Amino acid sequence: MKYAFLSLALVLSTGSAYAAGDAEAGGKLFAKTCGGCHSIGEGARGGFGPELNGIIGRPAGTTTDYQYSDAMKNSGVVWTRDKLAAYIEAPKKVVSGTRMIFWGISDPEKIDNILAYLETFQPQ
Repeated sequence: MKYAFLSLALVLSTGSAYAAGDAEAGGKLFAKTCGGCHSIGEGARGGFGPELNGIIGRPAGTTTDYQYSDAMKNSGVVWTRDKLAAYIEAPKKVVSGTRMIFWGISDPEKIDNILAYLETFQPQ
């Protein structure tokens, strides 16, 4: 019985790791899809879009080196993994009036991969 429980735990933990996404694939997708407007990593700064270091857990519209729309500043959104997933899928459904010009990504695997990549830039 003890081994059956450990086997089940291993299967479940492996499944959740898969569901969390592939950071390497997410980095490649980020570079192609997001990198034209957003920067991340050492030396990241706001440009056409805000920098995304430490995005998860951060209130929307709060970095100091980017001028956000009033809609974003006043959204009351805190960027959780789920809220970011919804935003990547359909930005204007999450923050109506956002200036972000992006139609969204409908593939959940691609969204998970981008989120896994973003999570590699969270403070330790």
